[in-house]
Amino acid sequence: MKAARWHAAKDIRVEDIDEPQVTAKDIKIKVAWTGICGSDLHEYLAGPIFVPVGENHPLSHDKAPITMGHEYCGEVVEIGEDVTDIAVGDRVAVEPIYHCGTCDACREGLYNLCKDLGFVGLSGGAGGFAAYSVVPAHMAHKMPDALSMEQGALVEPAAVALHAVRVSKIKAGDTAAVFGAGPIGLLVVEALRAAGAARVYVVEPSPERREKAMELGATRAMDPTDTDVVAEIRDATGSGVHVAFEVTGVPQVLAQTIDCTRHEGEALVVSIWETEAAFQPNTVVLSERTIKGTIGYRNVYPAVMELMTRGYFQAENLVTKRIEIDDIVAEGFDALSNEKSQVKILVKAPEA
Repeated sequence: MKAARWHAAKDIRVEDIDEPQVTAKDIKIKVAWTGICGSDLHEYLAGPIFVPVGENHPLSHDKAPITMGHEYCGEVVEIGEDVTDIAVGDRVAVEPIYHCGTCDACREGLYNLCKDLGFVGLSGGAGGFAAYSVVPAHMAHKMPDALSMEQGALVEPAAVALHAVRVSKIKAGDTAAVFGAGPIGLLVVEALRAAGAARVYVVEPSPERREKAMELGATRAMDPTDTDVVAEIRDATGSGVHVAFEVTGVPQVLAQTIDCTRHEGEALVVSIWETEAAFQPNTVVLSERTIKGTIGYRNVYPAVMELMTRGYFQAENLVTKRIEIDDIVAEGFDALSNEKSQVKILVKAPEA
């Protein structure tokens, strides 16, 4: 079958490989759509980050070159002999987290904090940029009939955003700021709206993405190249927002995210980082602020799909391009690198 595989930074190749095979606890999925994630882009531009190179990942038992793609959905075409709760013909969204099940975090139910955390399509395995994917059955979530396959490809990134909002201290009526209006940042805006945030301030240099943020419910969208966004946010709110979300991975933005919060405010770091970032600790100490990180998601896919059926996280608001797998580098990864007007690019699965 045809698949897009990561060999090294700036080296993703569309190749013919063998179809993955089902074992007793697995399912085989005919992939429909797969989104290109910011994490995929990080791997393309500056990897390896999650991709195992040289040694196999302890849970995927795989290493580069790996088939990429972790934001995907499709139809089940085969099940292993031990699978009882998924049937051939089911439409499923894949929750692509590898977790060991035995470390302290896993035993506490915090499987996204597993010491050996990995992701199908980043840490190995049969990722979604291919005709077929094989994953353990527990990774599959049946999609409501009301959701399209394109919506299914957005469940994973929407889960990142909803989890970030759910682990924050945001309460209905609170104020929030979101730094970065890429796909995850825009989804955070929608998740904040669902959580009842009274006002949401968005910071984003791209005019197209600022416009999109406003369409999705932001109170105000600001250009950081044109104004002192921290001063603007603090002026608009009196003392700063209750919670701010960093969704850029840009070093200088971390300090801005912290500084725009009020006393006892909270800064959520959502991005995956390629470099280190600095901030003045006194800005945290003297206002008793909190900095918190968040990774992936846990136990949130059903809630995401329920919100989708209620009109949140809609594909027509977020998908800016649909491409064939043969064009994944030029029209996908390079486009996302160079065209800040792009939001979410979906890749159509090949026939084989």
